[in-house]
Amino acid sequence: MTTPSYVLSLSCTNVPGIVAGVSAYLFEAGCNILDAQQFDDVETGRFFMRIVFNPVRAEPGRDALAEGFTAVAARFGMDWTLRDRAERRRVMLLVSRFDHCLNDLLYRWRIGELPMEVCAVVSNYPREIYGAADLAGVPFHHLPITPETKPQQEAALWRLVEETGAELVVLARYMQILSDDLSHKLAGRCINIHHSFLPGFKGARPYHQAHERGVKLIGATSHLVTGDLDEGPIIEQDVERISHRDTPDDLVRKGRDIERRVLARAVRYVLEDRVIANGRKTVVFTD
Repeated sequence: MTTPSYVLSLSCTNVPGIVAGVSAYLFEAGCNILDAQQFDDVETGRFFMRIVFNPVRAEPGRDALAEGFTAVAARFGMDWTLRDRAERRRVMLLVSRFDHCLNDLLYRWRIGELPMEVCAVVSNYPREIYGAADLAGVPFHHLPITPETKPQQEAALWRLVEETGAELVVLARYMQILSDDLSHKLAGRCINIHHSFLPGFKGARPYHQAHERGVKLIGATSHLVTGDLDEGPIIEQDVERISHRDTPDDLVRKGRDIERRVLARAVRYVLEDRVIANGRKTVVFTD
């Protein structure tokens, strides 16, 4: 029988005794620390920590461990979560016409790389256009949208989030801007992926715009969704060098690769409780 393990993530105002208090509790609860990471943000005075641990005596269970930790959390005014690592979060994937990020996430999920349960795929395009996607056994919902029907479409989308129990919503190249109302409802549990350039190229065909300006780097950014378009707290980024030899199609191809890997890393970081909000930024405890 596999010994269960847990992950504890927390943040609070930095004061002396936090690490001692957390470690002492885990010791007294009969647990062994397998991995620990911490960060003291000297600019904001906030402290962040992620601990992976397992019981070495009788298995108390997640609820008992959480109940016991409440007193420690209250003493330091912590925002915290405690999760059994065997649990799989329910994830909803939103997609539009471009399906490269959807295909990649589904593949990584199928092979066990991403510890999640895909509870739904939602698109403003019909299922027929996703011939290359392995959607077997995954509920697919076609929610078409026009400027006139946007409120009704988002209401239906929110009902799906509630009905499926989705804990994380991933915009896997979903090319619709979420309203402020829906962004607020999904605050802290919705992530997006988009290209990122210096200078920024907005609107249609951004890679073609970048080619016309002769960029030397292209990149992608994954971030938490807020009401500010593409300006939520950043989770992960990556870049790739471009030369004068690259055509617009080369930039599109390389851009797809960057978007896939950046989004996959961001999703994994969230699923593994490695991302903690820090105002307009995030603390990300990478491997």
